[in-house]
Amino acid sequence: MGRVRKVEPAPGLDIEMGSGNVYKDLGFKNAEAMLARARIVAEIARIIRAKRLTQTAAARVLGLSQPKVSALLNGHFQGYSQERLIGLLNRLGCDVKIVVTPKPRSRAMGRVSVAFA
Repeated sequence: MGRVRKVEPAPGLDIEMGSGNVYKDLGFKNAEAMLARARIVAEIARIIRAKRLTQTAAARVLGLSQPKVSALLNGHFQGYSQERLIGLLNRLGCDVKIVVTPKPRSRAMGRVSVAFA
Protein backbone atom coordinates (compact mmCIF):
# COMPACT_ATOMS: atom_id res chain seq x y z
CA MET A 1 0.00 0.00 0.00
CA GLY A 2 1.19 3.53 -0.76
CA ARG A 3 2.21 6.14 1.74
CA VAL A 4 -0.45 8.36 3.22
CA ARG A 5 0.31 12.03 3.18
CA LYS A 6 -1.35 14.59 5.36
CA VAL A 7 -2.96 17.43 3.43
CA GLU A 8 -4.19 20.61 5.03
CA PRO A 9 -7.49 21.87 3.62
CA ALA A 10 -7.70 25.27 2.01
CA PRO A 11 -8.92 27.99 4.36
CA GLY A 12 -12.71 27.89 4.71
CA LEU A 13 -13.03 24.27 3.54
CA ASP A 14 -14.06 21.45 5.82
CA ILE A 15 -12.98 17.90 5.09
CA GLU A 16 -15.11 15.00 6.21
CA MET A 17 -13.84 11.44 6.36
CA GLY A 18 -15.77 9.17 4.01
CA SER A 19 -17.36 5.89 5.03
CA GLY A 20 -15.60 3.92 2.30
CA ASN A 21 -18.84 3.81 0.28
CA VAL A 22 -19.33 6.89 -1.87
CA TYR A 23 -22.96 5.92 -2.54
CA LYS A 24 -23.67 5.85 1.20
CA ASP A 25 -21.89 9.17 1.66
CA LEU A 26 -24.12 10.67 -1.06
CA GLY A 27 -27.25 9.35 0.68
CA PHE A 28 -28.39 6.60 -1.73
CA LYS A 29 -30.82 4.16 -0.11
CA ASN A 30 -29.34 1.06 -1.78
CA ALA A 31 -25.72 2.13 -1.29
CA GLU A 32 -24.30 -1.32 -0.49
CA ALA A 33 -25.85 -2.90 -3.58
CA MET A 34 -24.64 0.00 -5.73
CA LEU A 35 -21.11 -0.36 -4.40
CA ALA A 36 -21.20 -4.12 -5.00
CA ARG A 37 -22.27 -3.58 -8.62
CA ALA A 38 -19.58 -0.91 -9.07
CA ARG A 39 -16.92 -3.31 -7.78
CA ILE A 40 -18.13 -6.04 -10.15
CA VAL A 41 -17.98 -3.61 -13.09
CA ALA A 42 -14.46 -2.58 -12.05
CA GLU A 43 -13.44 -6.24 -12.09
CA ILE A 44 -15.03 -6.72 -15.52
CA ALA A 45 -13.01 -3.75 -16.78
CA ARG A 46 -9.82 -5.13 -15.20
CA ILE A 47 -10.32 -8.51 -16.90
CA ILE A 48 -11.02 -6.90 -20.27
CA ARG A 49 -7.78 -4.89 -19.95
CA ALA A 50 -5.82 -7.95 -18.77
CA LYS A 51 -7.06 -9.93 -21.78
CA ARG A 52 -6.23 -6.95 -24.01
CA LEU A 53 -9.69 -7.07 -25.57
CA THR A 54 -10.96 -4.20 -27.65
CA GLN A 55 -14.46 -3.03 -26.82
CA THR A 56 -15.67 -4.75 -30.00
CA ALA A 57 -14.03 -8.05 -29.01
CA ALA A 58 -15.33 -7.70 -25.44
CA ALA A 59 -18.81 -7.04 -26.82
CA ARG A 60 -18.70 -10.35 -28.73
CA VAL A 61 -17.57 -12.25 -25.62
CA LEU A 62 -20.13 -10.55 -23.37
CA GLY A 63 -23.04 -10.74 -25.79
CA LEU A 64 -23.50 -6.96 -25.70
CA SER A 65 -23.19 -4.23 -28.29
CA GLN A 66 -19.97 -2.21 -28.38
CA PRO A 67 -21.78 0.98 -27.24
CA LYS A 68 -23.15 -0.92 -24.22
CA VAL A 69 -19.64 -2.17 -23.36
CA SER A 70 -18.35 1.39 -23.67
CA ALA A 71 -21.08 2.69 -21.38
CA LEU A 72 -20.46 -0.09 -18.85
CA LEU A 73 -16.70 0.59 -18.80
CA ASN A 74 -17.42 4.29 -18.29
CA GLY A 75 -19.45 3.57 -15.15
CA HIS A 76 -22.95 3.60 -16.62
CA PHE A 77 -24.24 0.38 -15.10
CA GLN A 78 -27.73 1.48 -14.08
CA GLY A 79 -30.15 -1.15 -15.30
CA TYR A 80 -27.66 -4.00 -14.77
CA SER A 81 -28.58 -6.32 -11.92
CA GLN A 82 -25.91 -8.06 -9.87
CA GLU A 83 -27.03 -11.32 -11.49
CA ARG A 84 -26.49 -9.96 -14.97
CA LEU A 85 -23.05 -8.58 -14.07
CA ILE A 86 -22.11 -11.95 -12.56
CA GLY A 87 -23.16 -13.53 -15.86
CA LEU A 88 -20.74 -11.18 -17.64
CA LEU A 89 -17.95 -12.35 -15.31
CA ASN A 90 -18.85 -15.94 -16.25
CA ARG A 91 -18.62 -15.06 -19.96
CA LEU A 92 -15.15 -13.64 -19.29
CA GLY A 93 -14.08 -17.01 -17.88
CA CYS A 94 -14.59 -16.42 -14.17
CA ASP A 95 -16.17 -18.72 -11.63
CA VAL A 96 -18.25 -16.78 -9.14
CA LYS A 97 -18.74 -18.08 -5.62
CA ILE A 98 -21.39 -16.59 -3.34
CA VAL A 99 -20.69 -17.03 0.37
CA VAL A 100 -23.36 -16.39 3.00
CA THR A 101 -22.28 -15.78 6.59
CA PRO A 102 -24.14 -14.73 9.73
CA LYS A 103 -24.02 -11.00 10.45
CA PRO A 104 -22.28 -9.84 13.61
CA ARG A 105 -24.45 -8.97 16.59
CA SER A 106 -23.26 -5.37 16.36
CA ARG A 107 -25.26 -4.83 13.14
CA ALA A 108 -29.04 -4.85 12.93
CA MET A 109 -29.09 -6.09 9.33
CA GLY A 110 -26.91 -8.15 7.02
CA ARG A 111 -25.05 -6.55 4.13
CA VAL A 112 -23.76 -7.35 0.67
CA SER A 113 -20.06 -7.16 -0.13
CA VAL A 114 -17.93 -8.27 -3.05
CA ALA A 115 -14.43 -9.71 -2.77
CA PHE A 116 -12.11 -10.93 -5.52
CA ALA A 117 -9.45 -13.61 -5.18
